Amino acid sequence: MGPLKGIRVMEMAGIGPAPFACMLLSDLGAEVIRVDRAKGGLVFQHDGDILNRGRKSIAVDLKQPEGVEAVLKLLETADVLIEGFRPGVMEKLGLGPDECLARNKKLVFGRMTGWGQDGPLSQAAGHDINYIAISGALDAIGTKESGPIPPLNLLGDFGGGSMYLVMGILAALLETKNSGKGQVIDVAITDGVASLTSCIWGFKHLGMWKPGRENNALDGGAHYYDTYECADGKWITIGSVEPQFYALLLEKLGLEVEIVDLGSQFFEREKWPKLKAQLIGLFKQKTQAEWCEIMEGTDVCFAPVIAMDEAPEYAHNQVREAFVERDGYIQPAPAPRFSRTPGEIQGAPVAVGAHTEELLSALGLDSDAIAELKDKGAVLQATQGE
Repeated sequence: MGPLKGIRVMEMAGIGPAPFACMLLSDLGAEVIRVDRAKGGLVFQHDGDILNRGRKSIAVDLKQPEGVEAVLKLLETADVLIEGFRPGVMEKLGLGPDECLARNKKLVFGRMTGWGQDGPLSQAAGHDINYIAISGALDAIGTKESGPIPPLNLLGDFGGGSMYLVMGILAALLETKNSGKGQVIDVAITDGVASLTSCIWGFKHLGMWKPGRENNALDGGAHYYDTYECADGKWITIGSVEPQFYALLLEKLGLEVEIVDLGSQFFEREKWPKLKAQLIGLFKQKTQAEWCEIMEGTDVCFAPVIAMDEAPEYAHNQVREAFVERDGYIQPAPAPRFSRTPGEIQGAPVAVGAHTEELLSALGLDSDAIAELKDKGAVLQATQGE
């Protein structure tokens, strides 16, 4: 099992960044128990719902005191609680930080939201595209003609959200070992994305970043760092930033190195449009496969743009086993990799309430007590085939 073996995580079922964070923790060896709604839950009942792999599930009616008490009893055995509701919802349920930490003083209470626990937008609905919009990041992504283009929901939900949640949880778990006390982590996607733009802020302060899309080295403005269409309609990427890599690019293209002074390509922005037009014309003369034959594996800093469906078959990904097939579904393998305690996929997504009786029994409830909770509708046990 992975490096988090022995860590128990309680997850309040939801969508997006919190489930992905819990998937990562499960892949790293943590036991993740998803608290599902007994009625009207948000979890898709499908084996291909990759974000919900590697869990156990207990289905609870949190409107009933018995259901809330069952969750609190489980939290007494947990190291981490993760919830992604709007601020105040957990408090209304009787599962706020005060109640939970009173039951388990070492509990790490992770709160995942878009806007954060406070601020004028904290109670408003929102999604990834909204959160990255106010962080300044979305304005820089896209073209002059298109305007801002959302980068899927990778930057906000999973970059500024899930990854910062996981980092915060791991840091808090380390601190708890020293202090013996838990704490609350306020993870806002807007905060995380703002943090992710730190490098760009550094460029701004150094005078190396101009306002507007396609005006800079990393936003499609520079000829040496961009995507190019090939003769067959497929695309390639070029990232020849360093002078020696840029020189090799020019050599592979059959251009004179003197086309610009090496290194000056960073600052002679007035030449970028002409050089971009020249490279566009050159790359359209060969197919993607032909350019791979010329540049792949060299220090040009080159890679073909691979469709998602084709990524598992790409040679480098195959050697690295970056994708695996599990229960008939292709999916990303656990990452990162550990030499001594490798992570693993702990299981396929499970039905809501698949482990209700098992988890309650482990808390010491006998069959009669569990049957009573089921009869009241406070908990639900999935039946075979659900």
